[in-house]
Amino acid sequence: MGDGAVGALGMTVPVVQAPIGGAATPQLAAAVSGAGGLGMLALSWSDPAQIRSAIERTGALTSRTFGANLVLDRPQFERLELCLAAGVRVISTFWGDPAPYSAPIHAAGALHLHTVASAAEARRAVAAGVDVVVAQGWEAGGHVWGEVGTLALVPAVVDAVHPVPVIAAGGIADRRGLAAVLALGAVAGWIGTRFLLAEESGAHPGYRAAVAAAAETDTLLSELFDGGWPDAPHRTLRNSTVREWLAAGSPPPGSRPGEGEQVAVRRGEPQLRYSSDIPTTGVEGDVEAMVHYAGQGVGLVRDVKPAAEIVRELVGGRRLRSVTLPRHEGRKATFRPCGGRKVAFLPSPRPRPVLPSSLLGESG
Repeated sequence: MGDGAVGALGMTVPVVQAPIGGAATPQLAAAVSGAGGLGMLALSWSDPAQIRSAIERTGALTSRTFGANLVLDRPQFERLELCLAAGVRVISTFWGDPAPYSAPIHAAGALHLHTVASAAEARRAVAAGVDVVVAQGWEAGGHVWGEVGTLALVPAVVDAVHPVPVIAAGGIADRRGLAAVLALGAVAGWIGTRFLLAEESGAHPGYRAAVAAAAETDTLLSELFDGGWPDAPHRTLRNSTVREWLAAGSPPPGSRPGEGEQVAVRRGEPQLRYSSDIPTTGVEGDVEAMVHYAGQGVGLVRDVKPAAEIVRELVGGRRLRSVTLPRHEGRKATFRPCGGRKVAFLPSPRPRPVLPSSLLGESG
């Protein structure tokens, strides 16, 4: 499959900005999309007003396609409906069963991305109606779904779901990492840690500084920061909270050092130790003690730059070629990808989204 298979997502370069929590601001998503990638908003815990505002603000900053991510550890039908009604045409899901969400996504003319951690899960996702699979390797920062590294996972998933497009996630932080996953058969890289240091990121300056100073050995996969999202493995930097917990023998919740202690304040609201919420701009207090999600590629991330410059550095002039989509049994259809050449494909018998012009990678 050509590396242009995700041109229908509005991309002209193979870079997806991961939905990095509160750091995924409208400014960041718009800047990445504007540079030819796919910017993503993290809307899993946002209320209706916040969802509408984030989508409206992003749309005001770019005419290009951007997406929204929803974590499926809880029902997300209301948030999905709000996203689709506001015009979002790329929906990413994670941490749960995508099957109930594919039909409403497609009914709105949108595309469905879903993150998996094994070839078997990828096959189930495609059978459920998912359009693009995101294969997340163990090296990833933030919440980690599986136990297989990116190098082994990506080709296994590519082979399992061919010709469905696969995006690779986990440990990709520079041009070399992106080139590696493209060589493994992925059509794009899903990149989070590098964009924490984008100028448009909402990450707190202290968080950014910690990321910039970290080595590849400075992360830990645990379930430590469970406030608000329990029993969910995640990769973080080894900050003071982690070190004190390890020194105490890694005790279980309820008996951890500083349990229930307030470490910071966010818009007047207390932030407790072991909360799953990252420190964003404006948080005051002991920011260093809060969770600092980062992948194992963190040792390659050193400087703060505009998101568009980061995208350019990642791709090194590489651009997506003409769109190549899988052939399915059914009626013939055509659309015009970003390169302008018509490409024919045969959609599957299940309802497929009708791709609006905003998804076809127009310049803008």
